Amino acid sequence: MEYVNEKLEQFNTYVKNRRIAIIGLGVSNIPLLDYFYDKKSKVTVFDGRDIEKIPKEVMDKITEYSMEFSFGKKYLSKLINFDIIIRSPSCLPTKPELEAEEKNGALVTTEIELLMKMCPCKMIGITGSDGKTTTTTLISEILKKAGYVCYTGGNIGTPLFTKLNEIKPDDIVVLELSSFQLMGMEVSPDIAVVTNVTPNHLDIHKDLEEYIESKKNIFRYQSKDGIVILNYDNEITRNYSIYAKGKNIFFSSKEKLDNRIYCRW
Repeated sequence: MEYVNEKLEQFNTYVKNRRIAIIGLGVSNIPLLDYFYDKKSKVTVFDGRDIEKIPKEVMDKITEYSMEFSFGKKYLSKLINFDIIIRSPSCLPTKPELEAEEKNGALVTTEIELLMKMCPCKMIGITGSDGKTTTTTLISEILKKAGYVCYTGGNIGTPLFTKLNEIKPDDIVVLELSSFQLMGMEVSPDIAVVTNVTPNHLDIHKDLEEYIESKKNIFRYQSKDGIVILNYDNEITRNYSIYAKGKNIFFSSKEKLDNRIYCRW
């Protein structure tokens, strides 16, 4: 019997004629224009760039689909009375306009969170201030060599939400997740990897604590069956272990750890 993703089917039914706000026309959000047009949603597109800075092929699609839009410095001024708001990672959920809409009943989410909530297979998520792209790529290639059907997304690869109908329960999804993607997220992958955490992106995050807290979301919503793999050599990630609900595994390149992963060069 052919597999049917019931969560996705329910979502597709729900979004018909709903008011959808797509904030930011980056790589992950552009495919959503086709997706929600096909589902007969009422889409409004928001972007902080002026209209002349929007790629022509994207603007042509917005025009073809008769979608409303709001661009420029005050682009969020028209963010009122939406059912679902899909923000780009760089548009943090702490923006007053998003918080106001959430209080008004809107679902504020991201392309990657929607994917994770409806993903039918095991997910591996990787985050960190450094090394997450390399780690994500290595994990994906190892799994492919082992014979798994592996989808790679998040910060690298292709946006996977619009491929949900292809993903089967026996596949594996591997995601590189930034602090911007993790912030506000209410779902965690089955296996979480944190390479390290050092001060980063403080020009966008309000402070270091917000950055550190956002990274925790990669394992915060795991069940007792979840696995979190942490860098023992990094003080911040080592301290994350006290918050883990599932199995905690340390790795180190400096200390020999009992029943843990140790690498000596």
